[in-house]
Amino acid sequence: MAANPIWWRDGVVYQIYPRSFADSNGDGIGDLGGVIQHLDYLAELGVEAIWYSPFYPSPDVDFGYDVSNYTDIDPKFGSLADFDRLVTESHQRGIRVILDLVLNHTSDQHLWFQESRKGKDNPYSDWYIWRDAKPDGSLPNNWEAIFGTPGWEWDAKRDQYYYHMFYPQQPDLNWRNPQVRQACLDVVRFWLDRGVDGFRLDVFSNFFKHPDLPDNPPAVGLRAFDRQKHIYDSNQPDMIPLLRELRELLDSYPERYAVGETFMPTPQSVSAYTAPGLIHAAFDFEMLHCRWDPECFQKAILATEKAMHPDSWPVYTLNNHDTSRTASRYHCGNNDARLKVAAALTITLRGTPFIYYGEEIGMRNIHVPRRFIQDRIGEKYWPIFDGRDKNRSPMQWNANSHAGFTTGKPWLPVHPDHGTRNVEAQRKDPQSLFHFYRRLIQLRKELSALRGGLFQPVTYEPRKLLAYLRQDSEQTVLVVLNFSHRPVRLAMGGELRRNGWVLALSNKHDTLPAIEKGGYLSLQGDEVMILTEKG
Repeated sequence: MAANPIWWRDGVVYQIYPRSFADSNGDGIGDLGGVIQHLDYLAELGVEAIWYSPFYPSPDVDFGYDVSNYTDIDPKFGSLADFDRLVTESHQRGIRVILDLVLNHTSDQHLWFQESRKGKDNPYSDWYIWRDAKPDGSLPNNWEAIFGTPGWEWDAKRDQYYYHMFYPQQPDLNWRNPQVRQACLDVVRFWLDRGVDGFRLDVFSNFFKHPDLPDNPPAVGLRAFDRQKHIYDSNQPDMIPLLRELRELLDSYPERYAVGETFMPTPQSVSAYTAPGLIHAAFDFEMLHCRWDPECFQKAILATEKAMHPDSWPVYTLNNHDTSRTASRYHCGNNDARLKVAAALTITLRGTPFIYYGEEIGMRNIHVPRRFIQDRIGEKYWPIFDGRDKNRSPMQWNANSHAGFTTGKPWLPVHPDHGTRNVEAQRKDPQSLFHFYRRLIQLRKELSALRGGLFQPVTYEPRKLLAYLRQDSEQTVLVVLNFSHRPVRLAMGGELRRNGWVLALSNKHDTLPAIEKGGYLSLQGDEVMILTEKG
């Protein structure tokens, strides 16, 4: 694999939810063997790296985010030998491997917790956050868990409460214990030694809690969790020295990378965690909250750009395993035109684009009947909230039974549109969303300004158009995105009009339309135009 110290800036990262990508043994659950079978497809798409949601041993209370062993592979996904082959095969195709590291909490079935709950005087007794009840028998403090319960769970064996930010089966580690810190860094080293190129740090800003565990102050919100200001159970200053230590470990291996998921992120908190010497990047998810409106997207982008430390690097995404798919969120129906605009936005901004499996063929949310719901949040809150299964359905490879995902019964239903919306069909159609993603990714590789150039907004028209420049010392690129189904015009005034432009990519035109009288560039509905300066 060719050396590139800033591969994580230059390329596109593809997220795979392993149990839903491809099943190689017919048990209905995606696995590492299935991924290996489709690495050529991902190389064809042009991605630089793959981020894998967890495939460690797990009781699957939260589908892998409750880890019972950090240094092995869950048998349903394969083995360490399969993983080693995955790394080798990926690297042979120039694809990097990024693992999801879930180090805020473990499963309650992890050896560490099983030992810790035995008593207060064993080697693991202080590896989790244990507290006695208050003298009146009430909980140690008022902290709430995200999934609808108090943050404290009674353990009769130890005769104490333990703290959990998520499910009771996911006890939080005590990162103030140096032994925990060292054990988790040893986990990082274990995977680095196996050739892993980077990590996504799950909710890393929650690792440390205030040592005195004071009550969180009240806030306005619908859920109990949202009715608190989370100032004592997350984003503690102790995180900075840990990130510096982690970065030193990563830097002791060539070309390694860490991107973090922060809890309730803001552009400012992301910037603080990605200052020089800390982690390389972090998600802020500002764009995930945007309606289909160029003004909203521009405000989100500018907020991120303004908050970034000069040496920090943004991350942009519109999909992941916890959010509704873009095609459904933006009410695309069966039309992919809007998805091409979304793809161009994500891939042409100044930052690393992360795309979610199936995004490149426009997969939609699936309706999962209540009897088939797998996600415990959906089971608990149905019908108010039906969970996250809808955006985790099996990858649609072809029009065959179960979309070519498995020869068995899939763990979740396959979307009924797989007969027409699938990889095989879109590969054959040069105008498909898949091929548009391919062209965008290839253009990013060809144009240095799209990879590392500055971001300069040109204009937007509410509900219609967003335009911006990407500039470096070598070239200038103009990106124009029509968010409307109707034609719209961009005023090519000042420097834009003086420059000569060449059409690099459009989903509507093969050549650049003539500039109209008065200096206007006309775009068709849902059109993407990427122009390069004549040179």
